[in-house]
Amino acid sequence: MTERPAATTLKGNPMTLLGDELKPGDAAPAFSLKAADMSDKTLADFAGKVKVLLTVPSLDTPVCDTETRRFNEEAVALGDDVAVLVASVDLPMAQKRWCGAAGVENVITLSDYLSHDFGKAYGVRIKEVGLLARCVFVIDKDDKITYVQLVNEVAEEPDYAAALAAAKAAK
Repeated sequence: MTERPAATTLKGNPMTLLGDELKPGDAAPAFSLKAADMSDKTLADFAGKVKVLLTVPSLDTPVCDTETRRFNEEAVALGDDVAVLVASVDLPMAQKRWCGAAGVENVITLSDYLSHDFGKAYGVRIKEVGLLARCVFVIDKDDKITYVQLVNEVAEEPDYAAALAAAKAAK
């Protein structure tokens, strides 16, 4: 397993990411994550759509809450041919509860709590704390990665404008 020391920081502390760094042009790794209803969701379930795939440490934290709410609002303008997915290691039931309380219904929450294979395949699992780093991937309809923003400091928000522009360009 590739380890990338100091690939990101958490409150200023260097963190090691597990897995290879994905870049635009790479094929998106296949995944199987748990949905809020405990069903399995795979990359293939979103075939033919552009995927805006957000990875966040936990929906129950202020920055993750803000980011997910913002993408929930933006998802409507992106259209039906774009799926906005939010992956974390939160339990599916906790994700469902959070979405209900936050009125979030335009993004699909997915959980990597069980195997942690997703975080490693996408190179965003933080070794020291077992959470996912904050990252935005845009994956086109052919499952090629067209945009990646690994946020340097986990406690900061991503570049929304750049991610949304990349999603529109991938259509």
